[in-house]
Amino acid sequence: MALLLLFTVLAAAAVVASSLLLRWNEVRYSRRRGLPPGTMGWPLFGETTEFLKQGPSFMKARRLRYPPTPSHAPVRAAAVASAFRRHPCSALSSHAMNGTERNATELCHAVPGAASSDQSFGGKYGSLFRTHILGCPTVVCMDPELNRRTLASEGAGFVPGYPQSMLDILGPNNIAAVHGPLHRAMRGAMLALTRPSMIRAALLPKIDAFMRAHLHGWAGRRVDIQEMTKEMALLSALRQIAGISAGPLSDALKAELYTLVLGTFSLPINIPGTNYSKGLQARKKLVAMLRQMIIDRRSSGCAQDDMLDALLSGNEGTRAKLSDDQIIDLLIALIYSGYETVSTTSMMAVKYLSDNSKALEQIRKEHLDIRKGKSPGDALDWNDYKSMTFTKAVIYETLRLATVVNGLLRKTTQDVEMNGYVIPKGWRIYVEINYDPFLYPEPMVFNPWRWLEKGLESHPHFMLFGGGSRMCPGKEVGTVEIATFLHYFITQYRWEEEGNNTISKFPRVAAPNGLHIRVQDY
Repeated sequence: MALLLLFTVLAAAAVVASSLLLRWNEVRYSRRRGLPPGTMGWPLFGETTEFLKQGPSFMKARRLRYPPTPSHAPVRAAAVASAFRRHPCSALSSHAMNGTERNATELCHAVPGAASSDQSFGGKYGSLFRTHILGCPTVVCMDPELNRRTLASEGAGFVPGYPQSMLDILGPNNIAAVHGPLHRAMRGAMLALTRPSMIRAALLPKIDAFMRAHLHGWAGRRVDIQEMTKEMALLSALRQIAGISAGPLSDALKAELYTLVLGTFSLPINIPGTNYSKGLQARKKLVAMLRQMIIDRRSSGCAQDDMLDALLSGNEGTRAKLSDDQIIDLLIALIYSGYETVSTTSMMAVKYLSDNSKALEQIRKEHLDIRKGKSPGDALDWNDYKSMTFTKAVIYETLRLATVVNGLLRKTTQDVEMNGYVIPKGWRIYVEINYDPFLYPEPMVFNPWRWLEKGLESHPHFMLFGGGSRMCPGKEVGTVEIATFLHYFITQYRWEEEGNNTISKFPRVAAPNGLHIRVQDY
């Protein structure tokens, strides 16, 4: 009897303690009035576990849970009246004039200029909710117009707000972390290294030669396409950046890079054995290797005609010379982003084409038509790449569905009004970019033909490569690498999946047990 009573007391205490812990974040962060609806989860961890496990389903469930709240309508009557005066026809054609706050809010979203200030954004209320993820209080935004304006508003209440683990591991001079003059200098250097004229004259010939060699001799083999695309992306990036070929140095870099990548997707808890701690150690080793590489390059006195030479000399239009620490962090960013994006997109493009015979037939025809005008030994040129219309559609759709970056983060530098809610200074805004059903009908379906619609790539809400001044500077060279890989893979081989291949897509895309295919000559 005493044991039963003790057990009951302990169970009750556990329930009370859990309830208090769950309320801690609510009490801590919800004192401010005017916050969006939502829940904050556990202390420190928040709702990070659910966010990382559920991915897009996490956002969708909360979007349905927190419907539009008319009481937070941000539109003032004067602004609405002004909007009607400026755009009477467009306003009247879409909205009934019954004077309600709901219609006023919808009008503000539909009519340009109806917002009451530069810091006020219009949109759908159900697309905003608060949570606590990756160690930070965060507002998730799934409204495309709100997202576009948020990404374009750096310096007007927003700065990059990447997770602390990513900032620590990629370095203080990482292009994603810096802003102002240093960001302009580093972005300018990266754009100079990856501009179309550089790709056409210097990078594409190297990429073409590498892809031919990498894909040679796959026929008759059982291949783990995940491992092969990882190796392909890393070696291709290292060759372009510093002229490094397969060998002990590339193997050492690969081992540390993989650990570093895992660390950037972790909670910033520096305890031995955690992914974050391992990621910090991997960064130290990478920095040491890259610093030695810079010393060796300077002492050799030999020009290598690669990105490292351009950065060290300030040639190729890289503007102001960067410090060694800045160059090292820029190199880590180049290797990191190229490795993750190119490898994952290449692997998943193969997967999606395996599952969609119509898309495979169309992309293969496009590449066989390119080969018709060439002898077997002829390399791809810039005009060939520019003609790969459907290939780019496949790449964009793969990026959208199985992207390395499902969302973008910004940090508020002051209290900011969004949809009538007030987002406190220091909070993160998570901009969800890939699954909006209004921009992408049937968003979970692989449909590369959607990208052939006129104007979709130039749509103001197209954010696969980021937005505003943070648009990915290496997007073109990454697309060239994936397109070249697909060209030689599709024209030389046919394949079938083997084994029990499973794909996890959040927080990063991966095949936990590999993605195995049986490859034969085409």
